[in-house]
Amino acid sequence: MKKYLFNQKGFTLVEMLVVLMIISILLLIAIPNMTKNNDVAGSKGCEATIKLLQTQVHAYEIEENAKPSTLQALADEGYTETTTCPNGEQLKLENGKVVSD
Repeated sequence: MKKYLFNQKGFTLVEMLVVLMIISILLLIAIPNMTKNNDVAGSKGCEATIKLLQTQVHAYEIEENAKPSTLQALADEGYTETTTCPNGEQLKLENGKVVSD
């Protein structure tokens, strides 16, 4: 008579499939939320950059007694290093206010 051993080590195929299904469901839930958060972070970063540039425009106006013609002129004078948002959106100066294209 053959004796069956039930104390074998390892996982069965069904157990592995259940684990893979759980992981795939969690990924399906998590990936859209992560991409949405990246969009929100990009827009918040752009808002912060606009506020910073607006402060630098104001500092330029106080020190030079004139308004800068463009953001590039502001950068050339050493007031700022960037004229773009973190997401790559180009910013410009209109009537003394920093706006996005």
